[in-house]
Amino acid sequence: MNTSAYGAETTAEAISATAVAALADRRLDWRHKAVPATANGTTQAEFVAARHNLADLQTPLLTLDDRAIRGNADRLASWCSEHGVLLAPHGKTTMAPQLWTEQLNRGAWGITLANFAQLRVAREFGVRRLQLANSLTDPHAIEWVAGTSTADAPILSWVDSADTVEVINRTLEATGSEAVLDVLVELGGTGGRTGARSVDAALDVARAVSASGHLRLVGVSGYEGSLAHTADADSLAAVRSYLGRMRQLHEQLLAAGLYGSDAVILTAGGSAYFDDVVSVLSPCISARSEPGGPENSPRVELMIRSGAYIIHDDGFYRGISPFSRNGGQPFASAMHGWARVVSQPEPGLAILDAGKRDLPVDEGLPRPQLFGPALGGPMEPLTGAEITAVNDQHCYLKFDAGTTTVRPGDVVRLGLSHPCTAFDKWTIIPVLADTDGDQTVVDLIHTFF
Repeated sequence: MNTSAYGAETTAEAISATAVAALADRRLDWRHKAVPATANGTTQAEFVAARHNLADLQTPLLTLDDRAIRGNADRLASWCSEHGVLLAPHGKTTMAPQLWTEQLNRGAWGITLANFAQLRVAREFGVRRLQLANSLTDPHAIEWVAGTSTADAPILSWVDSADTVEVINRTLEATGSEAVLDVLVELGGTGGRTGARSVDAALDVARAVSASGHLRLVGVSGYEGSLAHTADADSLAAVRSYLGRMRQLHEQLLAAGLYGSDAVILTAGGSAYFDDVVSVLSPCISARSEPGGPENSPRVELMIRSGAYIIHDDGFYRGISPFSRNGGQPFASAMHGWARVVSQPEPGLAILDAGKRDLPVDEGLPRPQLFGPALGGPMEPLTGAEITAVNDQHCYLKFDAGTTTVRPGDVVRLGLSHPCTAFDKWTIIPVLADTDGDQTVVDLIHTFF
């Protein structure tokens, strides 16, 4: 059984198993740079059944780790269950329905997305419950959501200004639509991204929603990650202060009777500060069942939207994730880059065949981990080395020529930072059973960016 839009139980599929399974019938060819030329014309199912391993692939390459993916997915699902919160993972991290399936099968409420194009991908694969972590202002998107969202297959979206409310009203009135869209009022913060900049401004937005014949207010939303980028005391204080304002907004909406539903959602929490979100906002959940509460007070659910956790990394998220910060066991990095030395033009410098078109660099440069003479062969630690620059198709590897010998043809395994900008560079990504052990290719992940 699955949890529906506002807590009821349903037997409907969270995602179409048939549509996802059909990916196995897609034929592999030159459009898929991770696939060796010898596999052209075979289907994904045939390729996986052949039990290829890492040595059968070529560089540059991004691989995933099946053991790490499943462990990460299990871990956050258990954490959310223990803390009584919903999870609507941000699907834009991977844009991979196969991985969304792993998350939904572990009890995720639905999938969060960032724009209209991503919503269309999700519905094509039958994702039933969707949240747009953004405002609808494009007329085509508004009309599509109005014609697609239903009580059993909802699409929630956010509003952060009366102008946005007016855009939606005007668009739906022009088409003669009688649709009523479920929205959450978004609270932002000075210097942040979107969102009303104060509680009072957000209340004004909520009043505009309440006066609209085309909108229904079903919650409060926000994104604390745009207000901090580290785990130091000042950043954590800024995050918690912001979350406190979200709670204040929710309480004032309750007092003013501005919610239009008997069940509402409070949602925040990316992959960096989800523990703080639960710490500050979870009292809003328990308040719904307190004796003596308002007779018509709506049921309140808290939802986090962590997306990067299922892949994690060896950089930004490893340093900032709550599981890393609190001295526990971090999530496991489920992605690695592989690059081959194409030139060793001067002592201590090797040029690798992977660059910005292949690997993420926006949250830190790739980190050399291991090297060896062949892909899929024995490797040893590459100590004292670093990537100092990255071009479109090359990395600059600096190493100690006095202690390390790196030759053309050698392969370097790279730790990466930021899965969100790793996946968009690959249409297919091979999954290894266990990167450090069994390097059999057990799946191919399709992405749709």
